[in-house]
Amino acid sequence: MSTAGSDPCHLGIAHALTERGWCVTPEFLAAGEAAQLLAQACAHHAAGRFRAAAVGQGAGRQANAAIRGDEILWLEPATASGASAALLARLEGLRRDLNQQCLLGLFDFEIHFARYAPGSRYARHLDRFRDDSARVLSCVLYLNDAWVAQDGGQLRLFTGEDGTDVVDVLPCAGTLVTFLSDRFPHEVLPARRERWSVTGWFRARA
Repeated sequence: MSTAGSDPCHLGIAHALTERGWCVTPEFLAAGEAAQLLAQACAHHAAGRFRAAAVGQGAGRQANAAIRGDEILWLEPATASGASAALLARLEGLRRDLNQQCLLGLFDFEIHFARYAPGSRYARHLDRFRDDSARVLSCVLYLNDAWVAQDGGQLRLFTGEDGTDVVDVLPCAGTLVTFLSDRFPHEVLPARRERWSVTGWFRARA
């Protein structure tokens, strides 16, 4: 497969996804870019635009903070501006390169800001719904400056066949985590401080 014109960072992600199905990419965004996204998210939150996230789908969809405690704001390409518009453009480039290198058939993506208050969590789950195979690749981009292990809030990926092998990822600003949506259960551990991210899914055509 030709790599001409492909972003080297994107090629590294493609290689990891092919080899093991997941990838952690520190500094996918520069610190300044992550800070601009965080400023946007905080402004939207202060304006009351975030809503409690729900679990499930269809008639069974409900908010349950014991399972999922984040608040979210969906990003729409038609209204995105500034840092969020630049991120959507970057993710579109990633989509094209992953399709070229991995033949994943990624058609579009859905994406939102996410805020976890101190102490909130997201219990272990898969991102692909049982009766909907559209979600192919999960992406989480972190926006938290100066995050250390003592702050908690790790993303825990269960990578082994029997669920005993885990990878814990600190939610440090600029870090991107990508993984196949149907293969890797994961959870968000409680944090001691406010935790921000941009979370989304590349989707196949229905």
